[in-house]
Amino acid sequence: MAEPAGVESAILEKELAPQREGPVAAPGTPGVGTSFAYGFGAVAYGIKDGGFKYFLLLFYAQVIGLDARLVSIALLVALVCDAFSDPIAGYWSDNFRSDWGRRHPFMYASAIPVAASYYFLWNPPEGWGPTQLFWHVLILSIIIRTFITFYETPSAALAPELVSDYDGRSRLLSWRYFFGWTGGNAMTVANFALIFPLFATVAIPNGQFNPDAYGTYGLVASALMFAAIMVSALGTHGHIKRLPEAPPPRRLTLRTIFREIFETLASRSFKALFGASLLGYIASGLSAGLAFYFSTYFWGFSSQQIGLITAGVFLSAIIGSLLAPWAGRRAGKKRAAIGIGLIAFLGSPLPIFLRLIGLMPANGDPILFPIILIATTIDVGLLIAYQILAASMIADLVEEAELKTHRRSEGLFFAATTFMRKCGEGGGIVLAGFIVTGVGLAAGAQQGQVPEATLARLGSVYVPTILALWLSMVAVISLYSLTREQHEQNLKDLKDLKDLKDLKDRNESETNIAQR
Repeated sequence: MAEPAGVESAILEKELAPQREGPVAAPGTPGVGTSFAYGFGAVAYGIKDGGFKYFLLLFYAQVIGLDARLVSIALLVALVCDAFSDPIAGYWSDNFRSDWGRRHPFMYASAIPVAASYYFLWNPPEGWGPTQLFWHVLILSIIIRTFITFYETPSAALAPELVSDYDGRSRLLSWRYFFGWTGGNAMTVANFALIFPLFATVAIPNGQFNPDAYGTYGLVASALMFAAIMVSALGTHGHIKRLPEAPPPRRLTLRTIFREIFETLASRSFKALFGASLLGYIASGLSAGLAFYFSTYFWGFSSQQIGLITAGVFLSAIIGSLLAPWAGRRAGKKRAAIGIGLIAFLGSPLPIFLRLIGLMPANGDPILFPIILIATTIDVGLLIAYQILAASMIADLVEEAELKTHRRSEGLFFAATTFMRKCGEGGGIVLAGFIVTGVGLAAGAQQGQVPEATLARLGSVYVPTILALWLSMVAVISLYSLTREQHEQNLKDLKDLKDLKDLKDRNESETNIAQR
């Protein structure tokens, strides 16, 4: 084993030798209570994510009547702002010092702003014109994205602090992704099963196109987001004393901050994972942004059928949460992610492609709905498994960076995760908006009113675009190089460095006592 940096004394090496025998003991997955609290916190991001992916474009473009391009531009500008808020949140929480540790002050402080801004996003003032509505969407999108960053980044960054084990991290993150997907999906299902039917009227028979329905959605969703943040913060609060502390106070200039950020994120594995995940999230955002367009217009499903397809994501979350730890344990995280990704990219566009070449049942055929339900459920399950593995791979880079920089930077790594998730999925939604406009799908169009030629163009653009994104993602992630063995070696080297520091401090203390 290579000697830790700074080890020069043969005496110290001899004293440390017995501690190096065998693997470093690493904690496994925390208890059920802690895992639940950590995971349940993702409900807040899941609800926000589901709203932005599935309903925001549809609400403002088809229900309110704002040009889809203006909605897309507003979301794109908000994403640019995210490019600044994400690294700030990560770096700040890595270096924040308080009686409540590095992460929890940000989690508590974000609860009310997240809930309030999300409520007002879905309740625009009546009588506003396009310009006012554009600014309403833009400003509130920036606010909600900024505050969800200052919650999600410190909250997610607790994973590598709570557990260091290679497989344990996948298990813990499975809790988070399970609740993130099921929590957001529960609100989506509630919309179709409860809220939209409740607001169906003679004038608006499909409550999905009634603006009052979205006001109720905003109220319920914002309350659940607040509850999720508080449950997670309170449920993990007891671990604060056992979590790593911030580095010693030092003079931080803008130059120092940027140097440390780039130094931390400079590894080839991080760049590969960042690029691959960004492409994957763009594909996910594009697919989600057009999901209800395809369900409503392309397949002609009713609100109840769309609700059942959406409910299938509950099963998808179980599939993904169980598959990811198992596949990572059997094949290693990188190989498992590549294999799952290669299978997953076939599921989303395949039924649409088959329809374009005339091999799918016609709309209204009893067999069509079960086919789409099964295909969607499996495909989303594979997508969730891939995301869990990618997040776990990010967590493993923390120790590699610590050996190089001598700083714990969980917040910075998970800020990158939050950024590429929001940027990728938001970029996919922006792309979806331009595709909707480009193929000629008119704002405010009702089900059954879209020409077949327009729907064919929609499918013809979507299929090659989504395939290109998924294949590029798989190609880029193959450059990730950190293995299980290297991660375990990093843990051993860090333990040696800590033991060495403790031994030096003890010797210095004994020498000072002897001199006195």
